[in-house]
Amino acid sequence: MDHTGASHHGRENLFTPLQYLKGVGSQRAELFAKLGLNTVADVLFHFPRGYQDLSQARLISELKDGQATTVQGVIEEWELRQSASGKSVLGLLIRQDENYLRALWFNNPHLQARFVRGQTVLLSGEPRFNGGRWEMKQPRFQAIDSAEPDLKDRILPIYPLTKGLQQHHVATAVKHALAKYMSAIDEVFPEELLDRWTLWPIHAALPQLHNPQDQESLEAARYRFVFQELLVLQLALALRKQQEEAEVVASAMPACQKIDARIRRLFPFTLGESQNQVIQEISADMASTRPMHRLLQGDVGAGKTVVAMYAMLLAAAHGQQAALMAPTEVLARQHFAFFQKTLANARVRLAFLSGALSTAERKTLKSELASGAIDLLIGTQAMLQDAADFAALGLVVIDEQQKFGVEQRAVLKNRKCSPHYLVMTATPIPRSLALTFFGDLDISTLRESPAQRAAVHTYVGEPSQTAKWWEFFRKKLNAGRQGFVVAPHVNEGDEEKMLSVEQLFESLTNGELADFRVDLIHGRQTSAEKHAAMDDFRAGRTQVLVATSLIEVGMDISNAALMTIFGAEHFGLAQLHQLRGRVGRGRHTGYVCVFAESNAPAAMQRLQDFAHTSDGFELAELDLKLRGPGDLLGQRQHGMPPLKIADLTRDVAIAARARAAAGELTEEDPQLSLPEHAKLRRMVMARYGRVLNLGGVG
Repeated sequence: MDHTGASHHGRENLFTPLQYLKGVGSQRAELFAKLGLNTVADVLFHFPRGYQDLSQARLISELKDGQATTVQGVIEEWELRQSASGKSVLGLLIRQDENYLRALWFNNPHLQARFVRGQTVLLSGEPRFNGGRWEMKQPRFQAIDSAEPDLKDRILPIYPLTKGLQQHHVATAVKHALAKYMSAIDEVFPEELLDRWTLWPIHAALPQLHNPQDQESLEAARYRFVFQELLVLQLALALRKQQEEAEVVASAMPACQKIDARIRRLFPFTLGESQNQVIQEISADMASTRPMHRLLQGDVGAGKTVVAMYAMLLAAAHGQQAALMAPTEVLARQHFAFFQKTLANARVRLAFLSGALSTAERKTLKSELASGAIDLLIGTQAMLQDAADFAALGLVVIDEQQKFGVEQRAVLKNRKCSPHYLVMTATPIPRSLALTFFGDLDISTLRESPAQRAAVHTYVGEPSQTAKWWEFFRKKLNAGRQGFVVAPHVNEGDEEKMLSVEQLFESLTNGELADFRVDLIHGRQTSAEKHAAMDDFRAGRTQVLVATSLIEVGMDISNAALMTIFGAEHFGLAQLHQLRGRVGRGRHTGYVCVFAESNAPAAMQRLQDFAHTSDGFELAELDLKLRGPGDLLGQRQHGMPPLKIADLTRDVAIAARARAAAGELTEEDPQLSLPEHAKLRRMVMARYGRVLNLGGVG
């Protein structure tokens, strides 16, 4: 949450270094700095990550066996010992009047550093009556300030911490900051907008967010800041789209009946209903001089590449060039091979660009692009490195868009040619993410998969079943099929105790797959090594490819029917689904078996969910709930600052309202140039101006 918008005098106060805030000092200020908190403003907008509702706390004398609750008490003593099985057991005894409760943690000896005799603490968990006393195993632990009056019915904030910093340190700093500096914060919303969207003013909301008097006040305060955070993002995306549309004019490329028929004749198959619908949407965009900004999403194998090819051929039919950029050379080469095969009889000039080209090859390619001798260019982000001069770039297609940062994606668009812009993803995007992060794009969705795809069966393997699985794997290889074996890391040093592809390759070629032709592919190999491994596998010269997640996109081998994934719990559900999409792409049934290195219940449940769900859209929603948006977007990949308070697993409805509000606001005041919107505009620019290149706003 950006906190610009205060008066000049107020801003000076808000940016007072934290060491001068009462109750902090220079030593503790260094600990706050580890959390990125350096000023009074930083602490005021350091939002709790959760809350402890003490109105729900029980007396020890009132506990019920197995009923989850919270207990408040004073630390009496603790001990650390070893169990018979060698595990460490940390025991803590707390007292509440004349009653006692014992807490136990297994293999967590470091927790004892947080214990202080006589300190008031909260323990949350399931109590059990054992051996004449109450116990809680693995409870949540929180120290609280016993000097606080009236703790009984309070809702206590739980802040993100760092080593050496405790909850009461942060709570005290926030309390003093609110008392002294609250008046320095300006309200960014005009009163009329607060009323229209039913928002609490900031001076009412901020204290209640840090120190809520009841659940109702907490919800209203949280709603204010979630709405503000999502609205600021939506306004930034709306301004970006507006700016792009105002600055550039694209070439109109209508798909008349003659051009449409000519393109469709090149495909050796009939397009599906969903593909035809999306092609209509793209064609309508490309018929306009307003540049297309469209996101094409679809499940694994839904036929996105064919749709992209249609759009690129439409550009070529109008004498325009089209470029398709992929995040890896493996994927780019896969696309190039598919285009070469499909367009073998077409009068379209294709070229490939990657970082592996020699200086002379690159020079020739640039010259041909500039002269218009090349119609369709396919390649990696090497396209971005030397800003190749296209003669007439009419369309840019970016595959697996989540692998590129916002700024990277903008480079090809900001050329003099003003192309249309289509981004694709095979990771279906949950509605809340689409509403939040893709407000500058129109969205098309491919819902059905081509009829020619085979079924894929997925299993969660137990360690005891490993030999049986390899027996089945070998049987299928002997029947002529090919397979993949996947591990999370390249070599042993990457992650402690984690199986690597190099270890796997060595053990399999000397063990279970000693009688077969096995090869290795991973991201640290040279371009030539990866290219050779792919060519050999595609041609059937090798039967098994041992790989990292490098193969999650771009591997379209119709004979590949087998996949074994080790350390499967280290992959997100969306990534596992992408990997699974590499098999069963032809007429042969696919078989995938995932093995976990951990038997943690949550990890195993996630793998069972993966095995029982073949719908990528369902898995994407589940991934969002389990792991948050990072696995689907990744802050580094989508290039946006992380959200500080909005939670996209629970705030879908607020995201929709914020998007509607941003639309209303920019319709009334397209540039946010009215005086009453000046503070809001300043906040948008401070947070997103650089990353979204909003040079023309403000």
